[in-house]
Amino acid sequence: MNLPSFWKGKIQEIDEAVSSVKRGNVKIIARSPGDKPVYLISYGKKENFKSQANYNSACGAGNPAFYAHKTASAKPVIFFVGPVHGQEMEGMVGLVNLINILETGCDLRGKEWQEIFENASKCRLLIIPCGNPDGRSRCPLDSFVGIGAKNMAHYGQGSTKDGVDYGWPGTKSRHPMVDDVGFLGAYFNDDGINIMHDDFFNPMARETKALLDTARKEAPNFIPVLHSHGSSPAVLQAAYVPFYIKEKIVKFSRQLAECYRRSGLPNNPLSDPSNDGSKYPPSAFNLTSALHHVCGGMSFTFECSHGLAEEIYAQVNHEQILDIQLLLYNELLKFALANPTCWEF
Repeated sequence: MNLPSFWKGKIQEIDEAVSSVKRGNVKIIARSPGDKPVYLISYGKKENFKSQANYNSACGAGNPAFYAHKTASAKPVIFFVGPVHGQEMEGMVGLVNLINILETGCDLRGKEWQEIFENASKCRLLIIPCGNPDGRSRCPLDSFVGIGAKNMAHYGQGSTKDGVDYGWPGTKSRHPMVDDVGFLGAYFNDDGINIMHDDFFNPMARETKALLDTARKEAPNFIPVLHSHGSSPAVLQAAYVPFYIKEKIVKFSRQLAECYRRSGLPNNPLSDPSNDGSKYPPSAFNLTSALHHVCGGMSFTFECSHGLAEEIYAQVNHEQILDIQLLLYNELLKFALANPTCWEF
């Protein structure tokens, strides 16, 4: 497949984007089981939130300010968690383009994003371009635009030794994904860990621990966890977070969906939130949930469209996918500045 020049989501291309960073700071926060770096790029000065307790203990004391003292004038901190499923490269492409905007003001098409550039200067941004470099390296395709869902599921979720694709729920019913594995899907790192469903009280993957440690140290206000699926782009609700966080996620979801509608892009706003635990089986306590509970931020899953071949799925091209990503970042920056977190004594 001939890909547009702005479509940069291979491991080598991510490495090149990271090496080009001049205005931000680059740190390797973990090395995968396959000995690949997990990068953290930060823009904006880290403020001193005068932490004297972890978030959980601070809530036990009745005030999150004991964890992070945030005034209304504090810069919002946004933590972009790049895809932890290696075949979901749309978010990687988006974040590589975001890095280029933060460095030059333009995406890799040469399109100017003045609003992103200006609003980013009023925030602290943390960017993980790829949360699972092992999985990304294992996926032989660099885009699923015009590709069938069966191929996407095979490369993402893997197969048994007999060549039977795991699909869902099979791909999540065995964890770690070891033993009966023919092709190890890109969901997993080289140890077979699906970072989205790690054991968060005792992480099995170094990548997971690094993501949680970053959130704990940085106290982000907003944490988009980037994924992709076949359907229209959508913000997904976080499970097992406070109801006021759920309401905030719905508010942002509707703002973003309206932006997509105005731009002629498919959209899917959230309905009103509901409490967890009313039905069996329960929802999964996943990476999105865990990130909230170490820092109190508004963590949410964002599902971009793959552009799969079947007409039942959202029909989008590479240009539209990049716009879906960059409009997400633009709207989140505006939302963060309009909705400051105030944790004060």
